[in-house]
Amino acid sequence: MRSLHLEKKGLRGLAIAESFKQNSRKSVFSGIVMRRDFVIDGFVFGSATLEGDDATDAILKMYYDLNRSDISYVLISGLIVSMYNIIDIKKLFDILKIPLIGVSYHDSDGIEDSIKHHFPNSFESKLNKYAKLGKRKKITLSTSYDVFVRKEGCTLNDVKHLLNDLTLYGTVPEPIRVSQLLAKTLLEKGLSF
Repeated sequence: MRSLHLEKKGLRGLAIAESFKQNSRKSVFSGIVMRRDFVIDGFVFGSATLEGDDATDAILKMYYDLNRSDISYVLISGLIVSMYNIIDIKKLFDILKIPLIGVSYHDSDGIEDSIKHHFPNSFESKLNKYAKLGKRKKITLSTSYDVFVRKEGCTLNDVKHLLNDLTLYGTVPEPIRVSQLLAKTLLEKGLSF
């Protein structure tokens, strides 16, 4: 397992975000390799099925498509993506052996009722995947905004330090913000992966 070397200016992470339209079958995933000093150092793309169960494998494929050994962590904008496609952060960590951080921006009492509503005949497996995620931890950033995180392979203190380094304003860390912009642009242009 690699640790987060937060003292390194060139610390590289892979930030992943998505974009989709309600009537789409697939979402667009965009991944940005960005150094801690905000230098962009690579791109990768993927997709996941809306309401599906393939987001975890999509992220693994994106990571392997990069074919790089210098990525120190993965930062994901939300672990429940593409209309209840739940990312298994523990599986990602077990395979990749680098810190994984899922960031969300709003407090929530949970989505169990929404899962039951959207998947009336098959909600058990989605609920099990959701329960495996565990509870989110609230972090107040140096910007005075709160984010909510789930993490594997690193301490909450390291996550707070990293997110403070990467968040220039508001709540969204810069690598995720750029990745979101790219995913949205790709979707608007009709590109898919």
